[in-house]
Amino acid sequence: MQLPEDAMLLRIFIGEDDKYAGKPLYETIVLKARELHLAGATVIRGPMGFGQSSRLHTTKILRLSEDLPLIIEIVDTEAKVRGFLPELNTIMESGLITLEKIQVLRYGKHPGAD
Repeated sequence: MQLPEDAMLLRIFIGEDDKYAGKPLYETIVLKARELHLAGATVIRGPMGFGQSSRLHTTKILRLSEDLPLIIEIVDTEAKVRGFLPELNTIMESGLITLEKIQVLRYGKHPGAD
């Protein structure tokens, strides 16, 4: 699969404890993206953050809640990313979703690499 140089980055901000149908929400999102053949997805765990509620989520030992922030980044063509948005609306109850246009410099192995 090739990606055009002009592509789209979908960034999803959720909490580590968020669930969908009893499973971690991040897992549901990544598996759905894979099922729909999007080019790639990565889950990034943040050590600290807050969202709309302004409730602080942190790894600090004295905090009772470790519902750490997660960012899921998905890259593909604009059409495929926008086509994935209705899926997110059915599985996400809360969170933040952003889109930005990006330039893909490399996807996969460098030509000539083993």
